[in-house]
Amino acid sequence: MEPVRRKALVDAALRVIGDHGSLAVTMSDIARQAGVSPALAHHYFGSKEQLLIETIRSLLRQLRNDTVTALAAARTPRARLSAVIRVSFHADQFAPETIAAWLAFYAEAQRSEETRRFLVIYARRLRSNLLADLKALLPADAAERIAEGAAAMIDGLYIRQSLKSAPIGIEASIALTEDYLNALLATASPSPRSERGRPHRTTQGQMT
Repeated sequence: MEPVRRKALVDAALRVIGDHGSLAVTMSDIARQAGVSPALAHHYFGSKEQLLIETIRSLLRQLRNDTVTALAAARTPRARLSAVIRVSFHADQFAPETIAAWLAFYAEAQRSEETRRFLVIYARRLRSNLLADLKALLPADAAERIAEGAAAMIDGLYIRQSLKSAPIGIEASIALTEDYLNALLATASPSPRSERGRPHRTTQGQMT
């Protein structure tokens, strides 16, 4: 039962953080949402801080697994770029409680070195996934510039989902990011490397 209860507590933490819009929640709040006692929650995680760290690890694991699956199904560098974009705006990532939790963790990263480290892992993975396939299409300097821009656009559009007064849907966010990539790919010089015969790259590494 331990894996089941640990997952239930992580899922409950995500919902409670989403409802509160911050990490200012208690272990009792989370335990109540999960339908277990606070003592059991402490037994599995030791402290609220450890449960919150496991919650962000869970978000990153899910995003990584979805990305690995999407990249494996794409056959060209351009298709893999689209796969990364679509995964970034997956419906699961757009759930209101998930958006609220990500924003809460970003705020916490200003105070917590451990939380900041996990968010740096996310940012590096996103940039790496974009850059690896952009380098197959463009010279390195152009690929790096466009990867930074695309990553910033993905993050910016995602953050705007928290603005209930001006929501941007999943498909619109994907289309805007694709338009950005298409426009820059059309004006940049092609890479001397050919896509044909290019070995399939290794997808994201395991999180430590």
